[in-house]
Amino acid sequence: MTRGRQTAAWVCVMTAMVLGPVTARAAQVRAPDESGDAPAPAVEPAAPAPPSVIARDDQGRVTVRAERLDQPLVLDGVLDEAAYLRTPPFGGFIQQEPNAGQPATERSEVWVFFDERAVYVSARFWKSDPSDLIANEMRKDDSGIFRNDSIGVVLDTFLDRRSGYYFNTNALGAVRDALLVNENQNANLDFNPVWDVRSRTFDQGWTTEMVIPFQSLRFPEGRTQVWGLLVQRIDWKKNELSYLTAIPPSWGGAGIWKVSSAATLVGIEAPARARRLEVKPYVVSSATTDRLAMPQKHGDLSADAGVDARYRLTRNLNVDFTYNTDFAQVEVDNQQVNLSRFSLFFPEKREFFLEMQNTLGVGASGPGGGRGAGDPTPLLYFSRRIGLADGVTVPIVAGGRLLGRAGEYSLGAFTMRTADSDRAGAPGTTFSVGRVRRNVFRRSSIGALVTHRSVAASGAGDNRVAAVDALLRFYENVEVNAFYAASGGSEAASDSTLLGQFRYAGDRWGVEATRLHVGRDFDAGIGFVPRRGITRNYGFFRFSPRPARLAAIRKFSWEGSVDRIGGTGGGLETLQGRGVFRIQQNNGDEFNVDVTDTEDHPRQAFVAAGAPIAAGAYRFRDVRVNYVLGPQQPIVGNLSVSRGGFYGGTKTEAGYNGRVSLSSRLLLEPSVSWTALDLPSGSYRARLLGVRATVALTPRMFTTALVQHSSVAGTLGANVRFRWEYRPGSDLFVVFSEGRDTGAGPAPGLLNRSVTVKFTRLLWM
Repeated sequence: MTRGRQTAAWVCVMTAMVLGPVTARAAQVRAPDESGDAPAPAVEPAAPAPPSVIARDDQGRVTVRAERLDQPLVLDGVLDEAAYLRTPPFGGFIQQEPNAGQPATERSEVWVFFDERAVYVSARFWKSDPSDLIANEMRKDDSGIFRNDSIGVVLDTFLDRRSGYYFNTNALGAVRDALLVNENQNANLDFNPVWDVRSRTFDQGWTTEMVIPFQSLRFPEGRTQVWGLLVQRIDWKKNELSYLTAIPPSWGGAGIWKVSSAATLVGIEAPARARRLEVKPYVVSSATTDRLAMPQKHGDLSADAGVDARYRLTRNLNVDFTYNTDFAQVEVDNQQVNLSRFSLFFPEKREFFLEMQNTLGVGASGPGGGRGAGDPTPLLYFSRRIGLADGVTVPIVAGGRLLGRAGEYSLGAFTMRTADSDRAGAPGTTFSVGRVRRNVFRRSSIGALVTHRSVAASGAGDNRVAAVDALLRFYENVEVNAFYAASGGSEAASDSTLLGQFRYAGDRWGVEATRLHVGRDFDAGIGFVPRRGITRNYGFFRFSPRPARLAAIRKFSWEGSVDRIGGTGGGLETLQGRGVFRIQQNNGDEFNVDVTDTEDHPRQAFVAAGAPIAAGAYRFRDVRVNYVLGPQQPIVGNLSVSRGGFYGGTKTEAGYNGRVSLSSRLLLEPSVSWTALDLPSGSYRARLLGVRATVALTPRMFTTALVQHSSVAGTLGANVRFRWEYRPGSDLFVVFSEGRDTGAGPAPGLLNRSVTVKFTRLLWM
């Protein structure tokens, strides 16, 4: 029997199982008793028994049925409609942390409904001590929502057990979402589908109602749908993560991405006809002063307009078009101090490119799935190469893209044209990317990528890259990741890069082995290549026991790694040995000590935080101590101190990045970094000071002010953004930015200043 027939048979069996009767619920909501169950309500003898909406088998598999609504829910977070009285909720959540496999300590009730327009997910979360509720983040898409008592929902609309849409909210009704591809722990948290939510508190917990339009989802053709459903509840006062289905503790906080463990959601009927066209026009006006421009600008006024459009070819395949693309509303980058001889990595923040990141990505991003400092693995597609040149904005004329699914294939392609920019020294260029990925086995995939840049970054000829990759997952925690890519161009030498990687990421043990080769002439024209002409061998080992007799400690972790990078022509470039000891406490705090031995052979002189470093051979050791304050504290964040050698001298660092919640509407995020380098050439000091203040009037209306000072760059910058999403998908932005030169004298001299107003409107046709 094929896997497809097995799945169909399984769905039929489980659908039949969920049709059994259960006891009717009382109209009045009652609190749980000491056993965790609600008191038995009085039932009228003539009342028909409602059907069950959940079934669990002896292997832990779960099936949930969605109920059709006669009329839409009133989106207010108050669960008082008749649908809640006639439809029993489902629950029975299972802990992932701290006691994996045990029932959750608090009761959760969840409903899934649908109508011709949308899917609704509602929940009631009981708390034995409601004063323990943590809810202090209202900003849209902020990671602080995850650090509140919250619910996370994943809809695997293709039931492929590897991808889905993520929706996250808290007791304040904050909005956070993501797009998951291949159970990738680097989920695209900047993806922004159109949906809405309202939450309320009551005297024994909190409730929430989500409405997710069918228009915002891609799913197979056909009226009857069978999806995957993953539901997460976080109770931070107890530092407890629980799920509708059992999630291995090895996944940690990323357990919500483990789509292969999702329940099966049956009963949803998709609308017979979907609106195919979305149009999002914008108008923008700015007043700009720029003393670095040629010629200088002094309060120059400008106005512009453009449009983004999306046409749905099928329910799961979209074509997008953008004309005169504008990113004036994008927040500025956080400043960094570069202590290495390689380029810094800054993440993408522009909305048009964010949805494509996961689909077009190839290869690994570093140990544990994140791009860490010093990771030399190339990114073959890095959208910040489009529309930006050395930090200077390059106008984007127009572009189009294709994104979606066709059976077992994920498809992504786009082409985009930028204009000539004298200021950036960049000629008009066409950027094109094509990506195809095919699902194989249960959780694995293979794929290919091609990119083309009509004018190479060097300005000589064009640039082309072709790549093939494979991501193979076995058992629960074994992963093999590999890719091969070759680059060339009309006036460039051809070269290649090759990655092979094995990972085992269990809860108690972890192992990784990586082999990477990057050719000296390899050029990913629409990518990010930190180091060329290298061969890397990386090994990592972890032992993470959970002590049974230490009530305050959840987990210890001992980690060791060796990272050797040699030149392709032979000879050592960098050798780094690292040992880390971590303590994860039950209250959410973490403590770690990191000892790193480095041997580095820079072939050319470079500058680190303003200090000149000569070519040569260096050996030094660095010791770093970190303490992370858990989210249950009124003041949270990461405090770090380090001391050690640094290229023939010494380096001392101290820093703090954190959050201070003054109320649910007022938040401060200070950031302080201090570096002292004492080298044979002299003493150097680098300071980064920053603070982000946020005032949130509603979850969709807030003002954020970011002020940053860098002693290395000699600049003081301010960026104030007001955003009002006056209806889902439609925004009003008001942005003020200013940069000053702190080295110009006693008073920082003005470099640039701008005020921008931008209005967008989403139209469905």
